[in-house]
Amino acid sequence: MDTAIPSTPVEHSQKKSLARHLPTVARVLLGLVFFVFGLNGFLEFIPQPKLDPADPALAFGMAMKATGYLFGLVKGTEVVAGALFLLNRFVPLALALIAPVIVNIFLFHAFLAPSGVGLAVVLLALEIYLAWSYRAVYRPMLGMKVSAGA
Repeated sequence: MDTAIPSTPVEHSQKKSLARHLPTVARVLLGLVFFVFGLNGFLEFIPQPKLDPADPALAFGMAMKATGYLFGLVKGTEVVAGALFLLNRFVPLALALIAPVIVNIFLFHAFLAPSGVGLAVVLLALEIYLAWSYRAVYRPMLGMKVSAGA
């Protein structure tokens, strides 16, 4: 008979210990992705695929670079947030900083480059899971009426 309740205390503690490590795994995965791909935006060590010049995804990337600041701002944010995740420092702040970037990555792949939507969904799921894991930290920030200095 298969039951969801562990039959021994050892099985129960193993399940608890595995669940205890899930936020760490999610944090490190997000950290690696954003640190590596953020650095790649500056150092270009990962070869880029050949894209059709008429591809809207290419036009979007070129427009970000043409602004002179936006591409660097996004990639810099990715490097900083990735480093914070990997170092386990200011993780709630890193989650708040990287959230708009993740939303843009998801929408970019949903509308312009559907081939990468799988990774975008994984990033979005990791972000949501970690934000939920740190939800107690965000409660004061989400208060409808607060006093300054309180």
